[in-house]
Amino acid sequence: MNLLAIDTSTELGSIAIWRDGDLVTRRCPPGISHSETLLPLISGTLRETGLSFADLDGLAFAAGPGSFTGLRVACGVAQGLAFAHQLPLVPVGTLDAMALASGGEQVIVLLDARMGEIYHGRFSAAMALAPVSVCSPMTLPVPDSAGWLACGNGLAAYPVLRQRLAACVQHWQPELMPDAGAVARLAAPRLARGDWVDAAAAVPVYVRNKVALTVSERLAKGGRA
Repeated sequence: MNLLAIDTSTELGSIAIWRDGDLVTRRCPPGISHSETLLPLISGTLRETGLSFADLDGLAFAAGPGSFTGLRVACGVAQGLAFAHQLPLVPVGTLDAMALASGGEQVIVLLDARMGEIYHGRFSAAMALAPVSVCSPMTLPVPDSAGWLACGNGLAAYPVLRQRLAACVQHWQPELMPDAGAVARLAAPRLARGDWVDAAAAVPVYVRNKVALTVSERLAKGGRA
């Protein structure tokens, strides 16, 4: 089975080609918008692997949460390619893919959501224990058990999280970021069992509906107008 996966949830965009369990992953060029680099990167990587769109069995994309703009780019490109080449589409949760990539059994995923907040998910054996949510570092629910792995750039953005989670977290991966390879690894078995959507039904998962703080909110947090 051949699958193309896309992740532009953050500034570190990437794509991956899954070929019967083998993965080829490529990063989007830094400093340039994903909307400019994504399609050329996809075309070049397909050529590199000797594949064409006709050889693909499906597409997958990181549906969110993450950067609002990035999520729209990934969803739009995946939808366009799925329509054009009549391919099934598999939306994958960004934090679900991060939990898988961490290699942990009991995982807390903490992705910087900006505006003083984090996207938060808790997973056991790569299965979500609750819906992904957004919260401030000080209101993050703390597990009452030990042995967890915590990952994601929220740990670096908000050092207080290490203090609050110190009693329950055994392993830390603050460097772990969303990646298309993990999206492909989750999507491949779903595609194989027919768990996919039509392109028209694919939507980003924003979790929250606010892109930026208002002037008054920035001032209240000690920022500038």
